[in-house]
Amino acid sequence: MTYCLGIKVKKGLVAVADTRITSGNDVTTKKKIFTYQKDNCSMFIMTSGLRSVRDKAIVYFNEVMDDNFDDFTKLYQAVNAFGEQVKRAADEDKEALEKGGFKFNLNTIIGGQLREDEEHKLFLLYPEGNWVELGHGAPYVIIGNAAQGKAILNRILNNETSLKLALKAGFLSFDSTRISAADVDFPIDVALYKADSFNMVEQHYEEEDLEKVSAQWDKQLKTALKSISNTWMNSAFDKLGKPVKKRKKA
Repeated sequence: MTYCLGIKVKKGLVAVADTRITSGNDVTTKKKIFTYQKDNCSMFIMTSGLRSVRDKAIVYFNEVMDDNFDDFTKLYQAVNAFGEQVKRAADEDKEALEKGGFKFNLNTIIGGQLREDEEHKLFLLYPEGNWVELGHGAPYVIIGNAAQGKAILNRILNNETSLKLALKAGFLSFDSTRISAADVDFPIDVALYKADSFNMVEQHYEEEDLEKVSAQWDKQLKTALKSISNTWMNSAFDKLGKPVKKRKKA
């Protein structure tokens, strides 16, 4: 499984991706975020799905970018181009994969800003090659193992959230997921994009880099839970102190 998170706020974009790859009993690490940078063109791609499909689609897309990156003026054009490579991989491999019991399931998050985009963009691309754009009403998207990490994002993120707070919430979302899911873990890769900067930066984090943050979050969660008022529970717990009358035998 995978954990990949894309966040869009007014100030820019945040991307977080784990690197764990599981195949049966084998566990390896593999980069799942790819960045592309040229003058007035910045973008990232994150993928979740079968490794063989991911690798093939990325190789095909890299060839497209080598030949045609300068022709893309808006991000949706690059999204369409990657979608074509996903469909190409499906044409070549989907039937054989499904006969072997595997599902063709490549999902992709693409974010960035190209020279004619009025603002930075964030897209979710489906295995069929169609896509949706994320906006103010949906400031983030997760592909892979999504359930455990949504709560903090839903509480914290909105269009006005700062990039630093967005990254902090994004890491804690990943941390909540890895605690609950054996197939999501460190190391993680992060990409950051400041609005209209046309400068995409990456950062790699090992577990030891963030273990103090994780421990601090764990401690503060427990402290916060203990500090929440107990009075609302009194009516229920008062009943525990009352003896239950035994029924008389007939």
